[in-house]
Amino acid sequence: MHKTEHRVIYADTDAGQVVYYANYFRWFESGRRELLRSLKIDYAALDSKGIIAPVVEAHCNYCHPARYDDIVSVETRISEAKQKSVRFDYKVFRKKDRKLLAFGHTINVFADKKKMKSIKIPDNIRKKIRMG
Repeated sequence: MHKTEHRVIYADTDAGQVVYYANYFRWFESGRRELLRSLKIDYAALDSKGIIAPVVEAHCNYCHPARYDDIVSVETRISEAKQKSVRFDYKVFRKKDRKLLAFGHTINVFADKKKMKSIKIPDNIRKKIRMG
C-alpha cells in the first residue's frame, strides 16, 4: 500500500467549493503513478519501449465531500495482477480526521502502443508488482 497526499485547490472544486467528482480519478492516477514509482516501475520507460497501460475500467464510490483546502490522503494498493491486467484499489481520506471520503478501483491493461492490442505484463514488471 502506498500513500500520496494532495491539498485541494480551488480548481479542484465546483461553485460550492466541494471537490468535483471527476477529480477523484485524477487523484487515483496520482496514487497509482506513485505506487508504481515506489516499485521502480517507470511509465516513461515503458512508453519508450512501446508499452502502455491504459485504464479500461474505473469505479468510485463517494462517501463524504472533500472541500477547498482539505488535505487528502490517497491510499493505493494492487489487489490483483492477472496475465495482462492489474487492478488498483484506492481509498481517499481527509487527513485531519481520517474520514473516508471515497473508495474505488481501476483496471489497467498492458498493451502494445502501436498495435493497440493487449499484451502479457512483462516479466520484470510482474516480478516488481508481486514483490510490492
